[in-house]
Amino acid sequence: MRYLCTIAVTLVSLFSASPLLAQDKLTVLLDWFVNPDHAPLIIAEEKGFFEAANLKVELIAPADPSLPPKLVAAGKADLAVSYQPQLHIQVGEGLPLIRIGTLVSTPLNSLVVLREGPIKKIADLKGKKIGFSVGGFEDALLQSMLVKHGLSLSDVELINVNFSLSPALIAGKVDAVIGAFRNFELNQMDIIKRPGRAFYPEEEGVPAYDELILVAKKDMANDVRYRRFLDAVGHAVTFLINHPDDAWKLFIKNNQKLDDELNRRAWRDTLPRLALRPAAFDRVRYQRFASFLKKQGLIKKILPVTDYAIELP
Repeated sequence: MRYLCTIAVTLVSLFSASPLLAQDKLTVLLDWFVNPDHAPLIIAEEKGFFEAANLKVELIAPADPSLPPKLVAAGKADLAVSYQPQLHIQVGEGLPLIRIGTLVSTPLNSLVVLREGPIKKIADLKGKKIGFSVGGFEDALLQSMLVKHGLSLSDVELINVNFSLSPALIAGKVDAVIGAFRNFELNQMDIIKRPGRAFYPEEEGVPAYDELILVAKKDMANDVRYRRFLDAVGHAVTFLINHPDDAWKLFIKNNQKLDDELNRRAWRDTLPRLALRPAAFDRVRYQRFASFLKKQGLIKKILPVTDYAIELP
């Protein structure tokens, strides 16, 4: 009996000291302040899915939205929420990043005009002012959409409205805006009784792409924590789809300032766009989008997809 007790005590001590039982820490940098786009991450935390995966996850909103991928590439954080178009461009510039998961699997970006305004079709934008916030990719989106309707960037006047998209449109400073997220700006405009009309890039000559993705430092792609992290996010998405009202209550539990009409509408419009299988990715889709960016002059060459996107085993 004394021998058995000694074995039991030894086993308890071993398991108590085992690193397998200690939660692995993981730092995730968001792309912006917390909003419904991040629902799977918040719900995975609130429902205990991260804890069940033996992870202690810290979600951090950035002071500068352009920094998260760069900080991950520099090894200053584990993962970052980013964008597929940005990934192609940054990898082309030499940043050692790789996509390991997806949060929002459809484009959110759109070209928006006032619903009751004079612009009824894209061709009506000839000679008009179009507001934007971020040059480069948004210019490429707009160029592709205009070309389909017999126009080019030289047929419009581009105005940097510095992230004040819907206010600039509503105030009449511009006739349209590119870069408006359809789950936010359209709802924002509708709430103040100035509804907008959206033209969707993926319906106007731009290949479909993943809006929000999760990126890691390339040489850390096979970190064993990441598969557990994505499994937890997947469980969260299942809960979100099956129980949207309960999930909303959990979402605002520690984010009471988000409990307003705009975020409730954005929540409704974002859920159908979440990646049902966060770890999965479509290789051909990424190749097609890389070809589009190359044609638009945003990347110099088309790299093998496995250089910047993988599906974890």
